[in-house]
Amino acid sequence: MAEDNNNIVTEETEGKKKKIWFKVLVTGKNRKIATDICEHLENDRGYLTVKCSPSKTALFDALLAELPKVVIICLGDETDETVKAYNVLKEANRQGSCATIVVTNEDDEKIFIKYSELSKVSFLSRPVSLFALYEKMMGIEKKFQENADKNMSAFREWENENADKDVRKKILIVDDDTEQLIHIKEQLREFYDVTAVKSGSAALKSIMKRKPDLILLDYLMPDDDGPVVFKKIKAFENFADIPIIFLTGMTEKSAVIETLTKLRPEGYIIKPSKKSELVAKIIDILG
Repeated sequence: MAEDNNNIVTEETEGKKKKIWFKVLVTGKNRKIATDICEHLENDRGYLTVKCSPSKTALFDALLAELPKVVIICLGDETDETVKAYNVLKEANRQGSCATIVVTNEDDEKIFIKYSELSKVSFLSRPVSLFALYEKMMGIEKKFQENADKNMSAFREWENENADKDVRKKILIVDDDTEQLIHIKEQLREFYDVTAVKSGSAALKSIMKRKPDLILLDYLMPDDDGPVVFKKIKAFENFADIPIIFLTGMTEKSAVIETLTKLRPEGYIIKPSKKSELVAKIIDILG
């Protein structure tokens, strides 16, 4: 590992400096252009790139796992459904946690504009101008770097006594099924601050960083299942008071009811959940 002149961590790989802090996620139906862009960004500019299928589930998983600074979407013969898949990026796009570049022709750009819910993207026309792409990437990199330097330069702490009056309740969803995570997160994001993870170990790490007000916990998961994760959470004195609701399919309902008498969670919800039922259950517990 090394640090460049701007104190950004880099890695020497085969004699080339790799910017491991600035990860780029490349996706889209036009696989040839996606592959070419990955190769040029890696070889010419030293960016760490990750290719991803343009499906909603793959994109959601990649955002959670990779935390990219830039998402490059390479459009090709799009339809309304294929464009809507990219809407899974809208929360990260709205918050500014990653920039979005869309490589397109005129026809696909019109379809994207019609069906996309992303708040801000940069369009790059085909055939791709590498000079324009590199210039844009350098601008995005500089912006993230300046924000990082600004955040590190000075801290001013302030404790707001009235903050709890305005802060939304924090909900942690734990489910190994990506489709379910997306479905439930979309149901709740209007009312709550929602975090989604795919395993019990990831749930424990998330809780250590930020204690949620309530946990929606999948009953049946690989590795540690819901009851095991439940016991691990409750074993921590600081987390024992967190309300936990099991998420379960109809086939597991009898087992969950038996678990209710032993572990005494706050209840269970049958998947796929109805928004009204889910929100009503949470309101019943959190107020």
